[in-house]
Amino acid sequence: MKRILATTFCLFLCFSVFAQTGVDTLHFRKVYYFGGTGMGFPMGKTKDVLSPKFSGSLGLDISLKNPKYYLYPALYTLSFDYKQKIQDNQYAFKVEDANANFYTLSLAGGVRKQLRLLNAYAYAGPGFGFLVEPRVHVDAVNNIAQIDNKKKFSFSGKLGVGADYRFNGFFLGMEIGYLHSFNKIQETPINIMTIMVGLKSDITGLGDKVIKVIGVDGSISGKEK
Repeated sequence: MKRILATTFCLFLCFSVFAQTGVDTLHFRKVYYFGGTGMGFPMGKTKDVLSPKFSGSLGLDISLKNPKYYLYPALYTLSFDYKQKIQDNQYAFKVEDANANFYTLSLAGGVRKQLRLLNAYAYAGPGFGFLVEPRVHVDAVNNIAQIDNKKKFSFSGKLGVGADYRFNGFFLGMEIGYLHSFNKIQETPINIMTIMVGLKSDITGLGDKVIKVIGVDGSISGKEK
């Protein structure tokens, strides 16, 4: 775990230094939407409770005044197979095979480097959301078993690296990230590696329309002063 954190942190520093030179012509005054699909892979002791399933993400790539730097708010919906290890006193039975879900909003910032049509980037930031953990309630009289989903607020940190390549009208991208929740599941630390592949689209024009509708002067693209 420490090696993974150290490696990712070093990559982030390298990208930070690397992004100090060059001219970015693809992200100036731009807002992009990224929708991805992939998996969250539990790491370390987390694997005793969770197993990976297909997951998804969606986020916005918002360029700052210097387009080498950007904001990256993103929602991750991570799904897992779940095995209950510790008895819950409120329920008579443990869950052997069910689903657990993380809904995490990451508020990250990052740096990037444009290499013609290829872009490399790194990001880091805090996140918050909900952990949905299943329980089973058994009505022995009526022979009914019902799943109860227990929701718990979760605070986390998210960092990662990735790259995307521009085709005609869209980008094809991939990112590898690390998520650490400051909460626990079944008294077990939560450490997850995320791998997402998806498409990034330019929605700057839509952002300009939203600004115009709410009556704010100017525009994201700079077409209106």
